[in-house]
Amino acid sequence: MKRIKKIFQSNYIWIVCFVCLILFLALAEDVFNKDLMRGDVFGYNFIAKYLIHNSLTPIVKGITFFGGVVWLLILTILLVIFIKNRKIKILICSNLVIITLLNQVLKFILERPRPTEYRIINETGYSFPSGHSMISMAFYGFLIYLIYKYIKNKYLKVFSICGMSLLIVMIGISRIYLGVHYTSDVIGGFLISISYLIVFIKFSNKYILKEAVVHEK
Repeated sequence: MKRIKKIFQSNYIWIVCFVCLILFLALAEDVFNKDLMRGDVFGYNFIAKYLIHNSLTPIVKGITFFGGVVWLLILTILLVIFIKNRKIKILICSNLVIITLLNQVLKFILERPRPTEYRIINETGYSFPSGHSMISMAFYGFLIYLIYKYIKNKYLKVFSICGMSLLIVMIGISRIYLGVHYTSDVIGGFLISISYLIVFIKFSNKYILKEAVVHEK
């Protein structure tokens, strides 16, 4: 029993990676078979019926902007300018490029049409997995990891991590609110992005970040 517990403790992050991947594949199978899940109908209709309000819509549009290509490119440029460590700069840029390409490949394979019942904004392309959700989870998730690893100020660390975590969730919700994604698009985007992020961070730690820290010292 102790041995099993020890194995679990030393490999729990890979277990999380595997579980998220399996759940994503389960959703992807339904999407590939053109199935519309109950959660999709409920989440989509609930927001359309009870949450949409003229005073709330501009705020939601603002939130979704922080998961869009324009803002993420601006933020990446700012980070490249102000971060001194060259290898961390490369990782931030590489992360954004890889997750964006992965999202496009998955959308091309699964070819799920976007919702059509109501649209607050216009979007083109396929629906599953949500690009905003998937890319935000990977991009801000990696920044959260860097903050946790390198920022020494406890209050700044907690504030930044909590703020970015909330932003990721709100970006996902905003895509359903705006009528451009189903619930499973957002959940699927989060799940595959978590799996990807674990692999990306493990790779970065083993081959790049460790060397970067040693080099700085």
